[in-house]
Amino acid sequence: MEIAIIADDNKKELMAQFCIAYCGILSRHHLCATHTTGKYISDATGLEIDTVMPGSVGGTEQITARISYNEIDLVFYFKSTEADREPYPSELDLMRLCDVHNIPVATNIATAEVLVTALDAGSFDWRKFVNPRSEYNQHKRAAF
Repeated sequence: MEIAIIADDNKKELMAQFCIAYCGILSRHHLCATHTTGKYISDATGLEIDTVMPGSVGGTEQITARISYNEIDLVFYFKSTEADREPYPSELDLMRLCDVHNIPVATNIATAEVLVTALDAGSFDWRKFVNPRSEYNQHKRAAF
């Protein structure tokens, strides 16, 4: 599975703790993250993570583009919970495209734990047929 990870600055530590707790499950999947979040998690866990640009300079948009091509299967996006913070347009685009492509997204640790345990149980295997970059579709394309 292709998993995207994003965390606002005040949620990076929580995301790292989440990834430490579920390192065994996450290590069996392909992970990508915005640059600072990816480095933070990789340093804390040793997980191999492909990074895009930092979120503040277009990394969220890079992940959103992959979502628009249906190349991401699951998103963990721990957003800031500050009451006075307005959502960024890139945040809204990411959420909308997750809805369009039926991509599960967790914006808090409770939902993330439900999704990661479902991932471990094989509940997202249907995504293999939908994601054009999945092993299933790569082998199918190679056969032609």
